[in-house]
This record gives sequence, structure tokens and C-alpha cells, in this order.
Amino acid sequence: MTETMGSTATPEHDGRGEKSDDGKGGRRRDRRKLGPLGRFALFNRQIVAELRKVVWPKKQELRQYTTVVIVFVIVMIGLVYGIDYGFSKLTFWIFG
Repeated sequence: MTETMGSTATPEHDGRGEKSDDGKGGRRRDRRKLGPLGRFALFNRQIVAELRKVVWPKKQELRQYTTVVIVFVIVMIGLVYGIDYGFSKLTFWIFG
């Protein structure tokens, strides 16, 4: 019996719940071993990988979204203007 009781470490896992870098579980590198330029390059590669996952809107959708935002902003400007105008008239009426 070479197995110890209560140990959850397997060859694929390092005992902390993370996969080790044994070639099976992806490319995990120890960041402490990378220099500043290596960390910067890794950061840029991760940004590019995330941007590839983005679903970019089509032209038609972009126009619709832009129109909705502009209409919403105009409505909110009108609402704030109306409330501000009403409060200013009420203030002048009360304090003369």
C-alpha cells in the first residue's frame, strides 16, 4: 500500500487543487520565474486570446445599440431638466 490516507494529490494535480505543468493540463508557467518582459508578453498574449472570444456586433446591431443609447440619454436629459426646472420654480415660489 503506497497510498496515504487523506491525500488528494494525484499526478495530474499538485495537491492545492491546481493542475501541475506536466504537459497534460495546458501551459501553466510559474510567474515568479518570468522576468518583467516575459510577464508583459504573457499579459499581451492573454489580452489577444480574450479579444478573440469577443462576439463583435454587426453594423446593423451597432447602429441599433447606438440609437437606443442616444434616445435614452436624451430622455434622461429631459427628465433631469424638467425636475431641475420644477424645483427651481418651487424654490422661487417658496422663498420669493
